[in-house]
Amino acid sequence: MLTSTDQPHKSLMLVYGGLLAVAAACFFAVIAFGEKTFLPHAVALSAARPAAASHATLHLLGALVALLLTSALLGAICRRIHQPPVIGEILAGICLGPSLLGRFAPAVQHALLPPDVAPQLGTLSQIGVVLFMFLVGLELDTSIIRSHSHSTLSISHASIIVPFVLGTVAAIWLYPTFGTPTASFTVFTLFLGVSLSVTAFPVLARILTDNSLNQSPMGVVALTCAAVDDVTAWCLLALVVGVAKASAWDAAVTCASSLAYIAVLFWFVRPAISRWVRAQGEHTRFARTAITGVLLALLVSSLITEHIGIHAIFGAFLLGAIIPHDSWVARAMKSRFHDLVVVLFMPAFYALVGMRTQLALLDGGSQWLTCGVIILLACTGKFGGSYFAARIAGLQKRDAASIGILMNTRGLMELVVLQVGFDLGIISPTLFAMMVVMALVTTFLTSPLLRLTRGVPARGAAS
Repeated sequence: MLTSTDQPHKSLMLVYGGLLAVAAACFFAVIAFGEKTFLPHAVALSAARPAAASHATLHLLGALVALLLTSALLGAICRRIHQPPVIGEILAGICLGPSLLGRFAPAVQHALLPPDVAPQLGTLSQIGVVLFMFLVGLELDTSIIRSHSHSTLSISHASIIVPFVLGTVAAIWLYPTFGTPTASFTVFTLFLGVSLSVTAFPVLARILTDNSLNQSPMGVVALTCAAVDDVTAWCLLALVVGVAKASAWDAAVTCASSLAYIAVLFWFVRPAISRWVRAQGEHTRFARTAITGVLLALLVSSLITEHIGIHAIFGAFLLGAIIPHDSWVARAMKSRFHDLVVVLFMPAFYALVGMRTQLALLDGGSQWLTCGVIILLACTGKFGGSYFAARIAGLQKRDAASIGILMNTRGLMELVVLQVGFDLGIISPTLFAMMVVMALVTTFLTSPLLRLTRGVPARGAAS
């Protein structure tokens, strides 16, 4: 027997069921009428509907799944052997590309990274690199550059000048074989010198932190040198890009415009941002508005440098560099975007690098010998320049050797430089593959050589 409480519930269910039945009857009646009346039009729309877009999205999502899983696995392995996880993440892109999977299981490689997914990966990688360079700029403490002695700056400049000179000399040997028709000898020479001069500031900082050396006198000197290296190397690369994209007169205009933009950022925009950050304090209610404003400024700065004639990544890096690195805005941007950029966007960049890295092009002893010479020149230039400048500056042998080892770290920063050069047609696919190997080898050597030099037990790995 139904109670007074159950009766309304029963009535409500009957009304609800009747409503569903009427709605279903109306829907199917409309469908039956429409299919009969508008059949030719429906068939035409179905025939005209492109399937490529859905397939491209499917391929992109599948590629990202494969990349994330492979990057996580190889990154964990590298962490276990006390190596920077970025090595494993870079290797993930190479392993899934034509160098390994494409060579031994081409059908699987084609299924995971089909050629038509390259444009989508390219777009994601461009966004990822722009955001990554912005985060690198945020990590840069420009005050340590201003507050340290000229001897420290001379160590940094020596670590750039020596490998740069070695690279320019090596260009005489490499250009006839590995140059491209679209790049002059001058552009090729400048780019090779810059690519041997790069230091990965974020990886170096993490290695120092993981080995409890970041607060030591040697660690502070190394961080200062790496910061100066970053700024100098990106300015040199901007010069190379400007020369590669324009004639001599246009290149001069590009360089002058770049210097003017840098001056405006550091003399006018940076003080204004510092005042605004101090005025806002730690008020979290302004965080979303502030982040929106910073992202808008990031896009505008990237657009300006791209319009000037240098790469968009320089605008992103410069904007990050003028925001106080220890401010709440910088912390908010890093906390909200770092993992997203590193975990999601950068695997697309690694995949693009992996698809362009064809180790099979190094098909003979002479090719691998050339690769070995490039690695030797890179290590000799960075270590030698840093070590002897540090010794002249009065540092002990162990500290000087440690700085030389740390400055030889290239990591992801080198890949960003190489990608720019490859996109501009400055280097050939074969030389691109050799330089990727060089970036991996020099980064891999840093942690074990540092522990060997300083007798520091392994505590972790840099990212």
